[in-house]
Amino acid sequence: MDCTYRLRIPHRAGQLAKVSTRIAEHGGLIGDVRTITIARHEALREITVELRDKAHAEELALALGDLEGVTVSWFHDRAFIAHDGGKLEVVARRPIHTNQDVRDVYTPGVARVSLAIAEFPELASRFTMIGRSVAIVTNGTRVLGLGDIGPVASMPVMEGKALFYAQLVGVSAVPILVDTKDVDEFVDTVVRIAPGFGGIHLEDISAPACFEIERRLIEALPQPVMHDDVHGTAVVSFSAAIAACRQVDIRLDQAIVGQIGLGAAGFGIATLMHDAGVHRVIATDPSEAAQRQAAARGIEIHDLETVMREADVVVATSGRPGLIHPDMVRPGQVILALTNPEPEIEPNAALAAGAAFAADGTSVNNVLGYPGIFAGALQAGASAINLEMKRAAAWALAGLTVESELVPDVLDRAVHDTVAEAVRRAAIDSGVANLARLTGDELTT
Repeated sequence: MDCTYRLRIPHRAGQLAKVSTRIAEHGGLIGDVRTITIARHEALREITVELRDKAHAEELALALGDLEGVTVSWFHDRAFIAHDGGKLEVVARRPIHTNQDVRDVYTPGVARVSLAIAEFPELASRFTMIGRSVAIVTNGTRVLGLGDIGPVASMPVMEGKALFYAQLVGVSAVPILVDTKDVDEFVDTVVRIAPGFGGIHLEDISAPACFEIERRLIEALPQPVMHDDVHGTAVVSFSAAIAACRQVDIRLDQAIVGQIGLGAAGFGIATLMHDAGVHRVIATDPSEAAQRQAAARGIEIHDLETVMREADVVVATSGRPGLIHPDMVRPGQVILALTNPEPEIEPNAALAAGAAFAADGTSVNNVLGYPGIFAGALQAGASAINLEMKRAAAWALAGLTVESELVPDVLDRAVHDTVAEAVRRAAIDSGVANLARLTGDELTT
């Protein structure tokens, strides 16, 4: 956790150094240091420190207060500060200042737009927010690494997803919490609310229900549906594998990829690798149901030892820290151990054991994938998100990755614009775009 401490510190030489030393002695990592005021004898500063947990934060507060002349005014968990009041709000795009504005955006003008949409439903994507909106739908049954914490507790995560949509691609995303674990009820609920959105982003739904839910919604709805934990993660992981192999002169299309763990993310990664043309994909998972599902998609099932022995590229999403022992690493392998917060093997340990390239999940973030994927799909008026669109997104990301890095800058809007354009073009080329949308120009005269 990141905690900010407001400290009153004597304004004398060496006092800030004593504070820094005390933080280091107690295992804290200093982040931001902000000076609030400096008076003749005292400085007021806010210091942000990375810590293990709440108990660690309280321990450090006591230790800092024990320093001569230092007073801890307060300390707060920054996550709670950032979430105070929620992270989203609805903001109007059209200001209303005059009575004419009222006539334009509401009665009587709005009736003409509604009638036009009733006659030509395609116009809704242009004359309402539907064409630039996504519903982020969850039942909270598998939230991050927290498990089944329920839909309400998942809301901070859904709000976070929506923030990235807004900032990175200008898409309005609305969290939708569905309070049921029943697949039929979930699907029926989403089908009923779907007309108000241009796309359906499924999030944090446990396997195997997530696969059934996604399949049925794709069949039932005319707009694109994607479970981000499956496909968004797969796109970014595929891109990372492309970039890693490029750095160590491995041809991914001629390589053997080993997937460890076949949950939602692992299954998505393995099937995208297979469908996108990787020479051979082998996998391991203790679940027989997961094995059968993967085998039906052309994935070879083996034990862990075989995967580690034969794979040129290893992708691990097992949820089991430390699963890969250094003795299992074959010299020259690419190792992407993506379980957070603790990977299956630490990158440094993998490199020491002979891996040509190793990384963990801190750099492979699906925020690099889903904003651009959905933005491109919406721009194309796509009816689905298909293999060609996902493959285009992965190659676009890999093309933006600079030498020695695994992925591009997640906060660079140009990165997401490039992904969106690649996805839009792939939607058109693969025939899932709606190129016959009515412009409605004749209705504006």
